[in-house]
Amino acid sequence: MSEANFFQKVYDVTRLVPHGRVTSYGAIARYLGSAQSSRMVGWALNASGGIPDWVPAHRVVNRNGLLTGKHHFPGKETMRELLESEGIKVEENKIVNFESLFWDPLKEL
Repeated sequence: MSEANFFQKVYDVTRLVPHGRVTSYGAIARYLGSAQSSRMVGWALNASGGIPDWVPAHRVVNRNGLLTGKHHFPGKETMRELLESEGIKVEENKIVNFESLFWDPLKEL
């Protein structure tokens, strides 16, 4: 699979993450059949700001619920603000009740 094709598949799955829920880089990579590619999922989401169709990249966090991608948003608090606008509580850059908000595409698609 080419990098461009992989990135598009990441965007397609990320667009399916429901409002008020979060997933992880690894969960998307596993869903795409490339479990070792969670870092590449992060690269794809980092590049998503430059594509015309919006990708809710703020809903993708690391496997522990940490907002590790927050530095790739326009403002340093943008990711937290977007999550909180969806009713997701964030404390010290970590999703509160991460397990109950976690959306696993392997189980839910």
